[in-house]
This record gives sequence, structure tokens and C-alpha cells, in this order.
Amino acid sequence: MADQGSRGDIQLNRSLLVGGGVLVALGGLLGFAGMALVSSALLSATRQWVDHLERPPSEIARRRWEQTKAAAAAGASAWRNNTPGS
Repeated sequence: MADQGSRGDIQLNRSLLVGGGVLVALGGLLGFAGMALVSSALLSATRQWVDHLERPPSEIARRRWEQTKAAAAAGASAWRNNTPGS
């Protein structure tokens, strides 16, 4: 019987593996730093936009919610009061 372990040995170039790992790690760090910068810029722009609004977003959301509830109640009332054959 032949030694099966020596027949299919794979030789890895360790310097290429280490170099590739270092480049992937550096790319990840650069990507993370870029995402942090973009997030910071978007957050700053959003804060400036909110500061320039006439009404705060919470008031706008509250008003829209009240409109939605009123529309739903009107629709439900119309549906309940609808008589067949009208």
C-alpha cells in the first residue's frame, strides 16, 4: 500500500497568505474608517436639516398619525353605514 498522505500534499506559500491577510485587514480598516466618515457627514447634514424645519419631526409625525386615524375611522364608518343596493 502506498502512503496516501504524501501523494496529495498541498504546499501553501505562507508569505502570500500572510500578505493577503494583511491586505484584507487593511482594507477592512479603511472601509470601516470610510463608513464612519460617511455616517458622520450624513448625521451632521440630517441635524442641520431638522434644525431648519419649521416644525419638529415629532409634531409632523403626530399630525400625520391623527390624520391617518381620522381617515381610518371615516372609512370604517362609511363601510358600516353602507346599505346594500344603494
